[in-house]
Formats: sequence, C-alpha cells, structure tokens
Amino acid sequence: MSEARTTDHAVDPLFLNRWSPRAFTGEAIDEATLMRLFEAARWAPSASNIQPWRFVYGRIGTPAWQAIFDTLAAGNRSWAVRASVLVVVLSRTLWVPSGQTDAKPNASHSFDAGAAWASLAFQARLAGWDTHGMGGFDKAAARVALGVPPDVAVEAAIAIGKRADKLVLPEALQAREMPNQRLPLSAIVAEGRYSFGD
Repeated sequence: MSEARTTDHAVDPLFLNRWSPRAFTGEAIDEATLMRLFEAARWAPSASNIQPWRFVYGRIGTPAWQAIFDTLAAGNRSWAVRASVLVVVLSRTLWVPSGQTDAKPNASHSFDAGAAWASLAFQARLAGWDTHGMGGFDKAAARVALGVPPDVAVEAAIAIGKRADKLVLPEALQAREMPNQRLPLSAIVAEGRYSFGD
C-alpha cells in the first residue's frame, strides 16, 4: 500500500502502510492477537508515567459490541457493522501525585491516550489487522452504556478488523476506500516560531 503514498523523508513502511479502511470482513480476532494490540498501547509514553488511557471493547456478535455499535453515528454504523472489535478509548482526567493524597487534574490525559491509540493502531498493522478511529459517536450515550465514571473522559471509538474488498461498503464510501496523503512537513513543522499559513 505504501506505493500510493509519498514521503518528504524516508520512514519505515509501517507508517505508510497504516491507514484507516472502512471495509472489513467481520471475521473474529483471537484473544492473543487482540491482547497484543492492547499490550502495545500499554507501553505508550505518558506524562509522569500516569498511563491515563483505558479501553472498553466488544467483539462482534456480543452484547458488549452491540452496546458500542449503538452509540455510533449513522454514517459510521453503515460500515462498522463488519468490524471484528469495537473499542472506546477513555482517559482518566485526575491523578494523585506520589506522596500526596489529593487528586489533581492531568492536563495531558487526552494527549497521552492518543499516544496509546497510535501504538495500538501500529501494532494492529504489524499483526495484519486494520483500525479506524472515529469521533462520530454519542459520547454521552457511550458513558452511560459502558458505565464510565465522571472523572474519565470519553475520547474516541475504534473499529478493528481484517481488510475486505471495498465492494462490501455502501456505494458512497467505496471511492474513499484508499490511503490518503498528508500535508507536507513545511505545513506542520517550523523552527523557533509559529509561521504556518493556516
């Protein structure tokens, strides 16, 4: 898949081969493989090693999967119906510093949860699976359905599956089923001062 993308500088093919397909086969993922994805997320970096990320998942054909699926926006439900696993990414917004007893806000909880999600996505690609992160879901409904406490942020949803032919998708999505390109480095990296034209 990397031949469809170009880089400004050489990087490992893993970074080019990871993209977010919507066409999945619906086949089951074995426990060991799934836990390997979460294990990769477990080792992501975090501020003060707080590790605020939490994941709630459901496998296709189970009540846990259905509970997450029911919170997805209609557009995402149209293709995520074939996801082998649905995951909701959460992050703890408070922490208790070492030697203290009072909880304090963790300003980087979302940033750190994002690092964990990226680790999961790359491990999935290495294992021959694909992921698709989603912001299109009802966070309030997910909070209730999954029993998420108030001091935990509902960040995103993830679909995990084996890639299928794009013809399994609704016609409107088939044309979008391909890796996309990225902004050039000059549009996202500056030395010393914010100097972007956005």
